[in-house]
Amino acid sequence: MFLFIGYVITLAAFLGGFAASGGHLHSLFQPFELVMIGGGALGAFFGATFPKSFKATLKALPTAFKSETYSKQQYMELLTLLNDLFTRMRQNGLMSIEADVEDPHASEVFKKYPGILKDHHVIEFITDYLRLMIGGNLGVMEMENLMDVEIETHHHESQMPIHAVSRLADSMPAFGIVAAVLGVVHTMASVDQPPAVLGELVGAALVGTMLGILIGYGFIAPIATRMEDRAEEGTKMYQSIKVALLATMNAYPPQIAVEFARKVLYSTERPSFAELESHLRSAKGK
Repeated sequence: MFLFIGYVITLAAFLGGFAASGGHLHSLFQPFELVMIGGGALGAFFGATFPKSFKATLKALPTAFKSETYSKQQYMELLTLLNDLFTRMRQNGLMSIEADVEDPHASEVFKKYPGILKDHHVIEFITDYLRLMIGGNLGVMEMENLMDVEIETHHHESQMPIHAVSRLADSMPAFGIVAAVLGVVHTMASVDQPPAVLGELVGAALVGTMLGILIGYGFIAPIATRMEDRAEEGTKMYQSIKVALLATMNAYPPQIAVEFARKVLYSTERPSFAELESHLRSAKGK
């Protein structure tokens, strides 16, 4: 919603100011300039991305138009899930969660938290490291290093579509200039026309420059920024799981391990200590 509100404000400011100063809005309608700018940008985008990056960009684009990716309620689900798993491990041993780890979608523990269960990557991250803990072959430092490498890999992968869209936004003004130059070339080839016609041709060429800058920085760049914010939120989820698992490996009680995870979260989504404690107590009674 905020993205579309931003678009409306941007268009209202420029078009409204142009019209209020005596400009004619119909003179801004230059479809062939849009074809040149849009076509050139699309061609460059295809040429600059590998198939993997292109697919990742298409998959990540919808996240820019969504509301918050991770809410306080989702984090509360995550922390409660971790608390349930850690409590079972502490009371009944690591092997007691082996079946849950091997098939989380059939697990009664995981099924209580559908908001987390539907996130394939988060579930995979949790179960993979619990599986390693059950195997008992890695120490805390080795586990932490491995988690850091995986989180860094996830971060770099999430940045690929962001960089692609950012580069596209930065290139739009240049494509606008190219369209404007072509418009000037067309104008120079029409010097035998009356001044009114030449003025219209020059105006159409200048619209190309304006469109390239406006589309690049007013419409595409905000999408890249929102995609980057979403990627950072996703990384925070993994960091929270990481510190909780490491705390458990260091023999901290479940509630303390979950508290470690809570402290990693952004303050805007982080539940208070009292909220989390109350939620854990209510979940324990279910």
